Amino acid sequence: MTSDDALTGHPAKWWHVLDDGRIQCDLCPRDCRLRDGQRGFCFVRARSGDQLVLTTYGRSSGFAIDPIEKKPLNHFYPGSGVFSFGTAGCNLGCRFCQNWDISKSREMDRLSAFATPQQIARTAANYDCRSVAFTYNDPVVFAEYAIDTAIACHELGVATVAVTAGYIHPEPRREFFEVIDAANVDLKAFTEDFYWRLTGAHLADVLDTLVWLRTTDVWLEITTLLVPGHNDSDDEVAALAKWIHDELGPDTPLHLSAFHPDHRMRNVPPTPLATLVHARDLAMDAGLRFVYTGNVHNRRGDITTCAKCGQALIERDWFRILADRVVRDRPGVGTCPNCGTVVPGRF
Repeated sequence: MTSDDALTGHPAKWWHVLDDGRIQCDLCPRDCRLRDGQRGFCFVRARSGDQLVLTTYGRSSGFAIDPIEKKPLNHFYPGSGVFSFGTAGCNLGCRFCQNWDISKSREMDRLSAFATPQQIARTAANYDCRSVAFTYNDPVVFAEYAIDTAIACHELGVATVAVTAGYIHPEPRREFFEVIDAANVDLKAFTEDFYWRLTGAHLADVLDTLVWLRTTDVWLEITTLLVPGHNDSDDEVAALAKWIHDELGPDTPLHLSAFHPDHRMRNVPPTPLATLVHARDLAMDAGLRFVYTGNVHNRRGDITTCAKCGQALIERDWFRILADRVVRDRPGVGTCPNCGTVVPGRF
């Protein structure tokens, strides 16, 4: 935790005063306890006087229009555009973070773009984006801003997407995801040792979020970055896939992505394509029906196939859709043209 002489920001939610006068942030399992002028681990939630504030409300580190497949979401309005934005800060400390210049930024001046929730919603609608994504850094740390933006988006018929590590307490989790239509949750690994050593967080809290999400209407996909020598063993990949199958269901899409040396793990080599292909086979052997590879060029690992008849439904090359055969004759529902089986997702 760090301290500043003066802090300004938007009033934050989810905190309480401790007996010793400190304020505890109740947003995530870190439970940061702050004296006046101190910032939490995320660096963007801070104590100012007798309240907690969010210092990045309305301030963004960048905007972009992306294909939804880049989030990655392969079963949420495939082929549509998504208006992406983020702020700064993060409540995890991933040593392998590939957005570390944003997520671990300590320079508030880099947040040069100001935008109200209504401006973001209008911009997305004006550019015919089907959704707005809270991404680049974890939206959990700017939950108040994300929630207000999501409400504004829904008023204009724009859907919302959260790209998150899922490290959040139950009460704010309910309020946050209540206005989210789809989420890609980073399941960093499947051991507590990995989580604690390489992210400074705990696996159980993330698994709890994933299980809870399956009780909601939020469309869920999962991404696991395979870091050579750390979370890519056959046993761990198989165990992760089995847990997803048993706890979340075989139709939950899993994206297995390649690691590239970055941040504090530049001495670890990139993930070989063969590792991803093998891991995909292991996950499908565990019963998962939709497993994809990411951060590599692998056309086979980009295809969505019918779980019943094997028909190639959506063929991709990176984020570009080459063929889309999904039948859309009911709002939000897609079916296989060959056998009529419903394709899990939103179409």
